[in-house]
Amino acid sequence: MFAKFARIGAVAVTATLATVTASTAQDFQPENPQCIAPSNPGGGWDFICRTTARYLFDLGVIEDSMQVTNMSGGGGGVAFAHVSKERNEDNNLIVAASMSTSARIAQGIYEGAVQDDVHFLATFGAEYGAIAVRADSEFETLTQMMDAILADPRSVGIAGGSSVGSFDHIKPMLVAREAGLDDVTKMKYVSFDGGGEAMTGLLSGSVEALSGDFSEMLGFLESGDIRIIGIMAPERLESFPDIPTAREQGYDVVGANWRGLYMPAGASDEAKEFWSNAIQTMAEDPGFQATLEEAAIAPFNNFGDDMHDFVAGSIADIEKLSREIGIIE
Repeated sequence: MFAKFARIGAVAVTATLATVTASTAQDFQPENPQCIAPSNPGGGWDFICRTTARYLFDLGVIEDSMQVTNMSGGGGGVAFAHVSKERNEDNNLIVAASMSTSARIAQGIYEGAVQDDVHFLATFGAEYGAIAVRADSEFETLTQMMDAILADPRSVGIAGGSSVGSFDHIKPMLVAREAGLDDVTKMKYVSFDGGGEAMTGLLSGSVEALSGDFSEMLGFLESGDIRIIGIMAPERLESFPDIPTAREQGYDVVGANWRGLYMPAGASDEAKEFWSNAIQTMAEDPGFQATLEEAAIAPFNNFGDDMHDFVAGSIADIEKLSREIGIIE
């Protein structure tokens, strides 16, 4: 099962770019383009939109600068409903997406939502999850934290930048199950609207730990505000060899979060093809790749039919995993 969980994100990191086909998309050019980040500023979705807006404009792919709008609420559900119900035919809109997006669809958190309510455009990166504590935390290792959770599952508050049942929630549950906790739903998970707010919760002392993506933690790690006690990578990261993996501490959990974009399902075919090609152009740019590398995000590319099939598989895998863990019946 853990191998399947890893496949949701990390195993496909070696996927190659899809071939761009000739199209009438060259006749389409968005007007007043917008990217919605379904969270408050800070965190992964915000990073997706701001980085995309910057590179599409700098590369000349779009003629107008892109507006970035933060629309938090419901773990991305407010933005999903806004796009699918109020702006279904908007050709100028793209929205940040990730593993958490497919997880919420799989678990029914976006009420009544299905994959085809929106048009999934592409993935362009994936990153490993991690668990962090404050620099002055009593927990020096992941094992120490898991021992405390085994003794009292409610004694350790774990923040995440997304809702209950999300990828941020699932990650520590998987570790705790590996540690021997029979009912992982008893763990204390504290949901925040975005990775930035979750980090604030950790640093303020309202929680003891943070579950998130490594890129969201990197700046605070480098500033000395936090320590990462476990990263969910198969082996230690080459650029950060001092950070131990969960696996080497006895918890065979590997998981990565994909990063990508979707747009309204009712947009024109020309607009859909334009945005797919635009994102592929961005993904191929060396400067963009360097930005991902600096954020500890590995290349992970899916476009067109490959993207549709990838999301469908991700939703099916997460639904199965969620039933095994007990998040859904």
